[in-house]
Amino acid sequence: MPEAVVELQHRTPFELLVATILSAQCTDARVNGVTPTLFTRYPGPQELAEAKPLELETIIRPTGFYRSKANSLIRCSQALITQFQGKVPETMEELTTLPGIGRKTANVMLGTCFHKPAIIVDTHVKRVANRLQFTASTDPTTIEYDLQALLPQKDWIGGSQRILLHGRYVCVARKPKCESCVIYDDCPWEGRLERS
Repeated sequence: MPEAVVELQHRTPFELLVATILSAQCTDARVNGVTPTLFTRYPGPQELAEAKPLELETIIRPTGFYRSKANSLIRCSQALITQFQGKVPETMEELTTLPGIGRKTANVMLGTCFHKPAIIVDTHVKRVANRLQFTASTDPTTIEYDLQALLPQKDWIGGSQRILLHGRYVCVARKPKCESCVIYDDCPWEGRLERS
């Protein structure tokens, strides 16, 4: 099974969980700039569960929405301690019981850390899946299910990662790079740019 391509730096499932929470509305590069200090100060869920909100907010401030993210990190860490003995759970059902964890983050964890079939639907996947007519929905869960029906399960991780990276670097929201797109001839999107 292919590895998921994640640009968030991490050494453990807990670190990836925290980094993924911080990555909402933020670049991976900015998250990676914050996490070394964060993980030195709070190396595990026990330390983060006991964090003083203002101190945590100061560290994660560059990631934006720092008050909300600090609250989610503390509550998620507390739930890891009380419900899962400090270990990151390995199922969608358990992961999504954690405060601040939705299907996207759960799928990141399942595919990257636990090598389980998972389709990550972020803004890039949503855009590309719609442009390529893989889905007619804008709902991330529906898009996830549509892609599951389209791709063999063994390709869920790698396939969704390729779609994500294509959207991040080629089929961007504004001024897509249609000139260098390798699937241009097969693209059904009405908004694709003419090649010169």
